[in-house]
Amino acid sequence: MENILLLIVLIICTITDIKSRKILNIVTFPAILLGFLYYLLINGFDGFLFSGKGFLVGLGVLFIPFVMGGIGAGDVKLMAAIGTMKGAFFVFYAFLYAAIVGGLIALFIIIRRKDVKGFFARITNSVLLLSLNKRKESVQVSNRDLAPSFPYGVAIAIGTVAMMFMEGRI
Repeated sequence: MENILLLIVLIICTITDIKSRKILNIVTFPAILLGFLYYLLINGFDGFLFSGKGFLVGLGVLFIPFVMGGIGAGDVKLMAAIGTMKGAFFVFYAFLYAAIVGGLIALFIIIRRKDVKGFFARITNSVLLLSLNKRKESVQVSNRDLAPSFPYGVAIAIGTVAMMFMEGRI
């Protein structure tokens, strides 16, 4: 039951993330609520704790990238929804698979844009900015200096489906 619901949520979130670069609250919040309610009804308080731990791990694994501006809040809420439906162990490994997929997508984008030189320039600039910020100097960054981005919900969906395959649930 939860696998079908999860797949529906992932499909909707992937489509909206590709089209509008948003993962909608109208999808993630009900998914979170349904995850909690499902396990509460099936396993009582232990089920609620199962979903709660998954929720916290789902939030936690993407919290730092969100705070640093690398991903959006919708990505974090999607991982939390995955955690409520599948638990802490599942969402942690789904996150690892998503990180690998996201890295491969980013590498593909860099190579396709023939921007390997720009990639290393951005890394160098980031290191320099960090060292300058320690001295409290102000530095302006233009949009031209930023790395290309992609809808990370796609990587989350692929990583989650990969984890479902690894469990033998699909």
